[in-house]
Amino acid sequence: MSLIELFWPAFILAIALVLIHTVFGLEIIRRGVIFTDLAIGQVAAVGMALSVAFMQAHYQTLMTFSFAIMAALIITWATKKIPNIEAFIGLLYALGISSIMLILAQSSEGMELFSKLSAADILFTSPKELYNSLILYAFVGFVMFIIYPRMQGITKELLFFVMLAITVTSSVQAVGVLVVFALLIAPSYAGLVQDRFAPYAFASVFGSFSLVVAMIFSYYLDLPTGYAIIFTTVSFSLLFVVLLSIKNIKENNEE
Repeated sequence: MSLIELFWPAFILAIALVLIHTVFGLEIIRRGVIFTDLAIGQVAAVGMALSVAFMQAHYQTLMTFSFAIMAALIITWATKKIPNIEAFIGLLYALGISSIMLILAQSSEGMELFSKLSAADILFTSPKELYNSLILYAFVGFVMFIIYPRMQGITKELLFFVMLAITVTSSVQAVGVLVVFALLIAPSYAGLVQDRFAPYAFASVFGSFSLVVAMIFSYYLDLPTGYAIIFTTVSFSLLFVVLLSIKNIKENNEE
């Protein structure tokens, strides 16, 4: 049986993750609030940790979503009211990660759970999990491409962060906080620094390629899939940005 036949749900989910997270990643980088997604994801993971530690993993989705929405509402308010918003969001992230460590400290499997919350293994995604994610991402995509552009003011801001919270709720449970951060930022960064193609199209192809490469290597080399995705996606993005910068410098010098 081929790798595709074994893990086709994981490959499709990986591409879907890139497509939906790029929508938010491009906007986050343009706004200059890079920590936003990481903070929301980390606070969402607090809800997930509480569910695992104290509720035998019951109500996991509800707890994760509740904490993600709470973080989204706080950030929406803080964006308009708090000075130096990036510092505020960074502190919110630090609060989230320290809270998780304290929640899981009494668990004998605390570090294993913390590692899963940071970067989970996507390879063994079931068809049912894939279909549920695709339905959710289709809804979010419809809102962001059709409804969001027609909104204005604080309502538009709130809709953006609520949709981000909904997306993060699903993706944190599927792949972990750090993978979500890598998917949001790395492909979008590569898409924005180049000017030959539409940023969304380039970032989507770039990110999908990075994830597929990471998953193949993690399988054949027996590496943790989540961290392989982070390493590959981020390193490919950094390498692309550096090489493109060198190319631009050479072209400017020749002129």
